Amino acid sequence: MKLYNSVGPNPKVVRMFMAELGVEIEQQRIDIMKGENRQAPYLEVNPGGQLPALELDSGMVISEITAICEYLDDWQGHTDLVGKTPEDRAETRMWVRRIDLAIAENIANGFRSSEGLEMFKNRMTLIPHAADAVKALAQEKLTWLDGLMQGKTFVCGDRFSLADIMLFVFLEFGTQVGQPMNADNASIASWYESVQARASASA
Repeated sequence: MKLYNSVGPNPKVVRMFMAELGVEIEQQRIDIMKGENRQAPYLEVNPGGQLPALELDSGMVISEITAICEYLDDWQGHTDLVGKTPEDRAETRMWVRRIDLAIAENIANGFRSSEGLEMFKNRMTLIPHAADAVKALAQEKLTWLDGLMQGKTFVCGDRFSLADIMLFVFLEFGTQVGQPMNADNASIASWYESVQARASASA
């Protein structure tokens, strides 16, 4: 297998997941700052141009981070990162979807339409006039999640999972692009410190 890798939160989610799994995969770096992901030969690998992408030995390419992580977890025979039982897998997927749609996407879109406008303006449709509202929505959803995290070690209770990885990586990214965490969200702040201390956080 080969992982097409780059800067940014999406590839880091996969790298951190791989580090937690303890697997190493050949990697090829694509320079998204220069737009290599929008040019041949990368578009021959992934016509959608997104990163990361996982090319299997069969030649099949998987390009969505949750699909890549779930494939790797299946490949390892099911771990706690996604879930060893149908119930745990459903719980992980529920939280991953909530975090992805309500928090990660809003953080990313807020960045693309403001600080990242110059980089992305010719690559996708952006809504600069809505950037502040989108960022505020991400913070609102984080406060909502903070209430649900009270008394929990991780998003899925005592089990560290893909949901934690996705949330951590996008919150880390937010702090780097002008979207700091709200210090009043004490549960999230405590959780973030504990995840930041994991060896995989530097993947």
